[in-house]
Amino acid sequence: MSIGFVRQSLELHLFFARIMKEHSLFLQLGFTPRDTDFANRANEFRMAFDELLRDVVLLSDGVVSKNVLKSGEVITPFTLEAEKATEFYTGVDIPTDITKNEANLLAAQNDTVSRSLVERVSRVNNKAIRLISELIRFKETILDNVLQCDMFTFNYPLLIEHITREARLYLDMVRTLQRQGTIDITENILKQEAFWNRIMAEHSKFIRGLLDPSEEELFSIADEFGSEFDRLTKKALDATNNRIPAEKVTQESLRATKAIRKFKAQATEGILDCNIRSIIIPLLGDHTLREANHYLRLLRTFES
Repeated sequence: MSIGFVRQSLELHLFFARIMKEHSLFLQLGFTPRDTDFANRANEFRMAFDELLRDVVLLSDGVVSKNVLKSGEVITPFTLEAEKATEFYTGVDIPTDITKNEANLLAAQNDTVSRSLVERVSRVNNKAIRLISELIRFKETILDNVLQCDMFTFNYPLLIEHITREARLYLDMVRTLQRQGTIDITENILKQEAFWNRIMAEHSKFIRGLLDPSEEELFSIADEFGSEFDRLTKKALDATNNRIPAEKVTQESLRATKAIRKFKAQATEGILDCNIRSIIIPLLGDHTLREANHYLRLLRTFES
């Protein structure tokens, strides 16, 4: 195990542990009063990922790369305000101290790590594997209940599928790190692009479905992004079979992701400023923005 193992593990958790805790929150807020047991379990997951992320932030100072810290995938300029607004609207206690500490993280100055840090990160990974596995089973149970008409939730079935796919990717990457020490993110580029293009398409469709019917201009923009990323998902899959050049797909995905990232930033700001009519919780806007920032960093790595 090396600096690569430590850095990749911590950077992965800085992004995905926050995503998972927010998935848990979105699930929690979607249940009806009948299903308080499910809401309470979702809240337990949210707090467990809070603790995981808090541990990761403590270990990350002076260790993770500047590239990740500056990418906007860990936090954005809107994250803290979005957390405060979401807490105000929902009454759920969101620990903003984690976000404040992330804003103060320093990038690595060298490429050396102690054996004790390697061991601590390995323990964090094992804890994450257990926690993510449990959350996946919870999400699958909810989806089964919804599809069998045994439960009503205000979350779309596709959204539950969407957040389960992300959790499976996270779990697979942590397991890979524990097994082989590092991940070569330049392997299976087209598979990653197909995954994230599909995520971006679905974000567009969720945004479209949560806007007020009066927001017709934003409807059109969201519809266009949904269609564009559906096309890019298909192109990435076609390129896997050598039907079109892989570089062309990466360049088109990069251009489209820059555009949707700008749209998501403007939408998040508009929601926070009460300038957009919607039923989009502020933290959901910031959540999708961070995922676009994460994908942008990956695409730039693929391109280079």
